[in-house]
Amino acid sequence: MKGSGEKHVIVTGGAGFIGSHLCERLLERGYFVTAIDNFVSGTRANVDGILKNPRFQLVEADVSKPLPEEGLAFLESHGLHGLLHFACPASPTDFDRIPFEILLVDSAGTFNTVDLALRFKARYVLASTSEIYGDPLVHPQTEEYWGNVNSIGPRACYDEAKRFGEAVVSTAARGVGQWNGKKNYGKLNGGIVRIFNTYGPRMRPDDGRVVPELCMQAIRGDKLSIHGDGLQTRSFCYVDDLVEGILRYFESSLVAPTNLGNPEERTILEFAEVVRELTGSDSPIEHRAARPNDPKRRCPDIARAKRNLGDWSPKVGLREGLGRTLEFFRKASDSIGSGDRA
Repeated sequence: MKGSGEKHVIVTGGAGFIGSHLCERLLERGYFVTAIDNFVSGTRANVDGILKNPRFQLVEADVSKPLPEEGLAFLESHGLHGLLHFACPASPTDFDRIPFEILLVDSAGTFNTVDLALRFKARYVLASTSEIYGDPLVHPQTEEYWGNVNSIGPRACYDEAKRFGEAVVSTAARGVGQWNGKKNYGKLNGGIVRIFNTYGPRMRPDDGRVVPELCMQAIRGDKLSIHGDGLQTRSFCYVDDLVEGILRYFESSLVAPTNLGNPEERTILEFAEVVRELTGSDSPIEHRAARPNDPKRRCPDIARAKRNLGDWSPKVGLREGLGRTLEFFRKASDSIGSGDRA
């Protein structure tokens, strides 16, 4: 912050699954952190452990709307070193529930946050996703692959919104044109991290994604729901490993889009067996209809991250990370109570 020696960083979506872990690690590194969240998918409980930290503040706001004058005044007096745009619901259940909010936060929200970063000459990181590759025809996926995306499918509100956000950031980073009808602030000092399947504590139990769904079903003793034949693959990265990669990217000068994920590919059936093993569950597997446009394979090429981010790669194995995650879900299940069982 200005005159204090502290560097002020904004994390949008800071009360979300990944955002809350990111806020914690930034505080550990000595930053002053402002988390902005509208609590559409994030929760105050995710940041309970840092609410009393004097270098942390939580602001309830919607970044798809312009920052109010008092917010600008705060930044004028305290400065802005960095902005990490992580606000966006990513659950398949949200694609039907709040599709327009998703489209707005990755379009208007990206414009608004890039505008702040340009104005205050702050480092900027956009949280993009492996979903920009769609149902890929190239394996593993490198950053040069343009993807195979259905622009009008049920996942398009998320996939295409993220692709649009990438276009905003990459154009601003080139410094071309007149930004937002205003003076030319120069090139954006920012780039893009493409996040592959991530799991860990603070995922929403009702998230709808495969990790919370199978974990909660196993804990309750319900049948394990697998959409399709279960031979589709995912690459599961523990949240601590992901956040380490994000921070290395943020603190680097890298602007190129960079994959962050675990290159170890597993079928959903294999993952379900690990869940059953760790929970001691004998729940049978129930095959359900495949989800429309669900990718058949998903696996990152992380050569760029290893080369540019201090040989970054995931360290936490699936059984270790899933054990920590199951502990979180067990507590969540206890708090929900038996009366809320599906």
